[in-house]
Amino acid sequence: MASFTTLYSGSSGNCGLVRCGEKYLLIDMGKSCRTTVNALKELGLPLADLQGILITHEHVDHVSGLKVFLKHHPVPVYGGADTLDALAYAGILPESVDAIALEGRGEDVGGFYVSAFPTSHDVPCCGYRIRTADGRVMTIATDLGHLTPVVHENLAGADLVAIEANYDLYSLRNGPYPYYLKRRIESPRGHLSNDECAAKILELLQEGCTRFALCHLSQENNTPDLALGTVYRTLAMAGVTPEKGTIIQAQKRSQISDWIEF
Repeated sequence: MASFTTLYSGSSGNCGLVRCGEKYLLIDMGKSCRTTVNALKELGLPLADLQGILITHEHVDHVSGLKVFLKHHPVPVYGGADTLDALAYAGILPESVDAIALEGRGEDVGGFYVSAFPTSHDVPCCGYRIRTADGRVMTIATDLGHLTPVVHENLAGADLVAIEANYDLYSLRNGPYPYYLKRRIESPRGHLSNDECAAKILELLQEGCTRFALCHLSQENNTPDLALGTVYRTLAMAGVTPEKGTIIQAQKRSQISDWIEF
């Protein structure tokens, strides 16, 4: 059985973790090295079992702890070519660290088979489809302004989907953000709303997926109750009742979330 959690997830920092057996991968590292390492210690996960770090894109809430972490723990880093180039240029990737671009191909990463796919954001950005050693599949897609056909393709058939539910539309439009920032978030190169996330979960649930993690919730424009409420309201309006054992979980902003087995 494989499992997924986030060490922290939100607009202030993101770090996902997928585990199978003793081995695990991290997805992004958007808070300090100390915060991340302490969370791994709390989970009882030795750094020796970390097989690599998958990076979605270069924004600070996804990479701020990476430079210091790699200085002390030089594990391989994977991502899109443009993202890896940007991190190298910024001095975040030491020359001693293996940086492997995944665009256009999959890669065996310590027993996990990982492929990347592009997401629509305002810098080059990707999601990941991960097959574990026991044949389970999860997909993570955050920081995307809309669900493109390639994103749909990579979400389909996954046993677990970790998907962005960044903002509640009413909260964003009536909140304190300046107009230009509201437009950026709502744009096709911004972030995914609760309504868009809920519509996709409805589709995936009808196709047989029963494990969902709602990620990257905005502190200012969303809450777990709003995100989950939108999902369950969307399901109810469609006359869909989740089967027993279905998990739809909003990930915690500054704490380790509960494990989701898949």
